[in-house]
Amino acid sequence: MVIHSILATNAPTNTTPTTGTTGTGSTGTTNSSSSSAAGVGTLGGTDFLTLMLAQLQNQDPTSPVDSNTFLSQLAELSEVQGITNLNTAFSTLSSSLTSNAAMQASSLLGHQATVASSTATTATAGASVSGAVSVPQTTSQVVLNISNSAGVLVSQINLGAQPAGLANFTWNGTTTTGTQAPAGTYTLSAAYAGATSGGTAATTYVSGTVESVSMGGSGSTNSSTSGSTSGSGSSSTSGSGASTGLTLNISGVGSVPFSSVQQISN
Repeated sequence: MVIHSILATNAPTNTTPTTGTTGTGSTGTTNSSSSSAAGVGTLGGTDFLTLMLAQLQNQDPTSPVDSNTFLSQLAELSEVQGITNLNTAFSTLSSSLTSNAAMQASSLLGHQATVASSTATTATAGASVSGAVSVPQTTSQVVLNISNSAGVLVSQINLGAQPAGLANFTWNGTTTTGTQAPAGTYTLSAAYAGATSGGTAATTYVSGTVESVSMGGSGSTNSSTSGSTSGSGSSSTSGSGASTGLTLNISGVGSVPFSSVQQISN
């Protein structure tokens, strides 16, 4: 008798679903017990050794356990323990890397981050908005349009001729009529003059102050760091699950993944 057969003997078995007829003639079905695979999955190294000793104690004297089989089972135990230790080591390393990333992320607090965004939010009337337009090629003209939540054009900025790269802009918060634009969310759209295609859409970026940094997302391990523009802050961890990455909370933009950041400046 080998260990595999002992595992099968000690593991819980599935109970065949039973059916019964109700008073109305309908048939109901009930299931009970867990699968044997789930039971075997809970066995550890100690259980393995216990089963191995039970196998030796109950072996047939006229047909003892083959030495090669015994050594093979010991090798299997060693392999399982090695994998378990490796998983533990990787888990510790992952936690360490997450902590280090959170510490490094705190240095971003108070800095200006430029991120890909087609909207910008102003907290007060007449507040300015800074950002950039990604120009893929040298062009004779780049135009930035700013519209309110109703889709009405409130301002237009002509950036003129631009080389390939980022063309920076600053909207002073005034409308085409010269009045202050009210607080709210505005949509940015830009176009550049192409050699043959005419006006072509371009990607817009918005700049804002990094107010907080979060590790992970909704429903996962979430470590956030927030503070003033001096760079000081505090950290907290909540939730359960795996981390989903670094997220920045930027004024005027909101929460964006770190991968969306184009540049960071003082």
